[in-house]
Amino acid sequence: MTTPERLVGIVLISHSDALAREAVALAVGIAGAHVRVAAAGGTDDGGLGTSPDKVASAIEVVDQGVGVVLIPDIGSSVLTARLFEEPGSVVIADVPFVEGAIAAAVAAGIGADLQGVLDAAEDARTYRKL
Repeated sequence: MTTPERLVGIVLISHSDALAREAVALAVGIAGAHVRVAAAGGTDDGGLGTSPDKVASAIEVVDQGVGVVLIPDIGSSVLTARLFEEPGSVVIADVPFVEGAIAAAVAAGIGADLQGVLDAAEDARTYRKL
């Protein structure tokens, strides 16, 4: 586990800036304000789509040297995330966007290492609601 001062970062990549920001707010609201989660949503001009520049900036904001988990929503956000993939440093979680974000944030908040945060996010794939 990492120390509480250095947490795994999480970047939520969405086609919608509003969706990304609200998912961050939800994840941080549940996991705690100390968790490093950033939004990278929409295009640079405010439209729907993805922006490599926004993803790069978000990674820079959350990276404390112990790894970053990228959680894309659909389609091209996955392709954009792949531009930044660095095994052992920046990894992509193939998970449900909201559930994965919350699970990753909770794991990061308790000090899980990069693999632990990724595993927690991936466990969200099996969550049942009923």
